[in-house]
Amino acid sequence: MKYILLTLISAMLLSVSWPTYGVPFFIFFALVPLLMMEHGISKFSSYKRKSWMVFGLSYLCFVIWNIVTTGWLYGSRNPDGSHSMMAVVFPVLVNSFLYSLVFQCYHWYKNAQGTYWGLGFLIAIWMSFEKFHMNWELTWPWLNLGNVFSDYPKLIQWYDTLGATGGSFWILLINVLIFYTLRTWEAGRKRKDLIKNTSIVTALIILPMIISLIKYNNFDEKPSGQVNVLMLQPDLDPYAEKYSKDSLTIENDLLTLAEDNSKGKIDYYIAPETALPGRGSISETAFEKSLLLNNVKEFLTKHPGAVFATGISSHRFYKSQENIPKEAYQVNPELWVESYNTAIQLAPQQKAQVYHKGKLVPGVEIFPYMSVLKPVLGDAMLNLGGTVASLGIDEERKSFSNPYNKGRLAPIICYESIYGEFTTDYVKKGANFLAIMTNDSWWGVTEGHKQLLSYAKLRAIETRREIARAANSGISAHINAKGEVEADTFYGDKTTLFAKVNLYETMTFYTRAGDLLSRFSIFALGFLLFYFLIEKFRNRTKKA
Repeated sequence: MKYILLTLISAMLLSVSWPTYGVPFFIFFALVPLLMMEHGISKFSSYKRKSWMVFGLSYLCFVIWNIVTTGWLYGSRNPDGSHSMMAVVFPVLVNSFLYSLVFQCYHWYKNAQGTYWGLGFLIAIWMSFEKFHMNWELTWPWLNLGNVFSDYPKLIQWYDTLGATGGSFWILLINVLIFYTLRTWEAGRKRKDLIKNTSIVTALIILPMIISLIKYNNFDEKPSGQVNVLMLQPDLDPYAEKYSKDSLTIENDLLTLAEDNSKGKIDYYIAPETALPGRGSISETAFEKSLLLNNVKEFLTKHPGAVFATGISSHRFYKSQENIPKEAYQVNPELWVESYNTAIQLAPQQKAQVYHKGKLVPGVEIFPYMSVLKPVLGDAMLNLGGTVASLGIDEERKSFSNPYNKGRLAPIICYESIYGEFTTDYVKKGANFLAIMTNDSWWGVTEGHKQLLSYAKLRAIETRREIARAANSGISAHINAKGEVEADTFYGDKTTLFAKVNLYETMTFYTRAGDLLSRFSIFALGFLLFYFLIEKFRNRTKKA
């Protein structure tokens, strides 16, 4: 009962730490009860299958954490309108299993090498897992620990140096040191050691926050320019209206919304992810002939000096004799088609600038490890966005230049805004402000769209770029380079948001170095495993 209680305390602390409803400071000791559970079972219990007990209880902890923080996934719906159990059950169970596997590896290593080596191993493997979780096809870094302070930008201004992954390292280190402090106190009851260790922990919590406040109050980066941006929020029902309305009607509503709110000079109109065409998609080989896109260009002739950036659904056909991408699917014996979630920037008399979303939502936009999973799961893709096939991607990020001013827009599409190092690639391509085009209204009025907006603040701090975020149903927002929301909209409103967005050119250390602590942790993990194998080999040699 004691070990179950410790497990439930960790689950509760992890859950109540999370944005956008929680208090993040609980995260500094959220893992401590779980570590105490593992230590108690390993050292003092009489259970025969201790490893199974540790795994089962850690799994319980992580399942509760995943359900509380991401249970809003249940808000997504199947084509028949019913709630999609697959959308919540699969991520919760699989993600919880992966975290439990990480914790289990810590348990095995700690039992083999001792508590203190084991604690170092825990930091290394957890950090390595978070990095891995951002790069494989089942990627789901929503619960990476460094995300937890996204609603407290004043306290994490140092993310411009180490990023959100640096935040994960910080949190893990504090949890490990608190557990270490408790263990040394239990073992020796020495007040001097307790005071020393407590002082170290307190300093490690407070000092980064002090540094952050200093950086916040002394931020004086000079912008290279400023652009007037109008973010469009059409509020289309993503399940019915968006794919049943006529495409020209959808476009007319969008352009009317833009026209009615064009007060003064506008440099950028930014519309949400897949705002056009509604049902179907636009051929990439006929962008210049597309009636929908030419209607946008005609609209822009009434607003000289403006460009229009929007999300669209697009496709490209391939004949049998051509080099056919692996994501393309066959529509007849001689023809294949590849679909894309696309960002496009339009200007009169200019060739369209195009980017294909590079980070796809598993199970929605990409069938992860299709050759392995499809025989098992069948056609289990979720129909969120009009496709049940894996989409094509761009291997490299892009920035959209502006023929009328200094603006270079980063065309970030929805889910991509969760990824820190990934986002820096837009800046390396010259982007001096970030445009997030998103349709995160699949889950209704839940924490989902709020959390995704909150995570965008991390990207602003990491890159020191302002953000113009256009969301289909909200929340659209203007976020400054310090991660603060300057202005936003209400969810569910059909509206626009005007912002004067500053342009910045300087690259932060994080933009240049990326997830440095993650790479260091991967190296440390390799060293610890190698050291373990060497020790094991030496012991066997001695016995022989």
